[in-house]
Amino acid sequence: MTVRLEICLDSEDPVRLASFWAAALGYQVSPSWDGARYLALLPPGPGFPKLYLQRVSEPKATKNRIHFDLWTGRLGPEVERLVALGARRLGEVVEGSRGNRWQVMADPEGNEFCVVEELPAS
Repeated sequence: MTVRLEICLDSEDPVRLASFWAAALGYQVSPSWDGARYLALLPPGPGFPKLYLQRVSEPKATKNRIHFDLWTGRLGPEVERLVALGARRLGEVVEGSRGNRWQVMADPEGNEFCVVEELPAS
């Protein structure tokens, strides 16, 4: 049996959050959204999961139990790009024990995610 991964993120304002995540991930907002409960973000190609934004009435209240890690070759410029899109930094850059670094961030509705600097292949 083949399993397909699709991710659903709760949101008070799916349209606003879709703008952020589409730009952050290089996804496209589905043109078929009719203002209903779910708004789909379509991946840039096969092998990437779809991301759904589900409209909910309650605001985010606590830390996420699951989060996205966005991997990049250059931490600083990617963090700055995401800040310009509406994200905010949470704390300082974390230095990992294997030499890698990451920045914990929050999207415009406060959902935490990390930007991780990918180490060069050795």
